[in-house]
Amino acid sequence: MTVQEAPHIWGTTIFGPEEAMKGYALNKMCYSFNDADNRAAFVKDESAYCAKYHLTPEQLDAVKRRDVLGMIDAGGNVYYLAKLAGILGLDVQDLGALQTGMTKEEFKRKLVEQGE
Repeated sequence: MTVQEAPHIWGTTIFGPEEAMKGYALNKMCYSFNDADNRAAFVKDESAYCAKYHLTPEQLDAVKRRDVLGMIDAGGNVYYLAKLAGILGLDVQDLGALQTGMTKEEFKRKLVEQGE
């Protein structure tokens, strides 16, 4: 099954080839956060760090607004965005809550109810 043939899942962006190309700069920047020095450089001068990766205006705006869903819409992959989320003080449950439109507590409760 190709990405185009995959069923649409409400609230989910299917990360296929188009999204990968669209989000390349943002995902590359987030991947760089595997290195502690890069995380420190981002915190020290976020604008300069983002400029180094040539983010699109949409990506840059989403980063500045701390809009994780906007970053996903701009081609961000949640696995790479988790690196940035950590710098911003967010954890994976925060990301899950944002993606589903729930509060973090609602999201955690739903995970427990589903046995995950």
